Amino acid sequence: MAGYLTTHVLDTALGRPAAGLRIELFRIDGTERTRLAEAVTNADGRTDDPILPQERFETGIFELVFHAGDYLRESGAPTDFLDVVPLRFGMTEADHYHVPLLLSPFSYATYRGS
Repeated sequence: MAGYLTTHVLDTALGRPAAGLRIELFRIDGTERTRLAEAVTNADGRTDDPILPQERFETGIFELVFHAGDYLRESGAPTDFLDVVPLRFGMTEADHYHVPLLLSPFSYATYRGS
């Protein structure tokens, strides 16, 4: 099986997918941070394609950066607490990694999904 990375953002305050949220993906190598991809969530809160597809997959340390403040401002929510939400994680084998974000104006949660 070839590896790949997907993500999904749900707005838990409004009870719906977070459409229109910008996400960046970085590879972390020691102190170097290299941007690999950028995408915007669709109406289902997902990117249209894997944010790291099979043909570009490699193991290592990565960081998804969710531009939550911009999304929250657009939805009319308070933005005085959350702005940019970085999630750093490792991918150690060729597998499907799914990293969702559950978002509200005052908190967020994540987990390794399936």
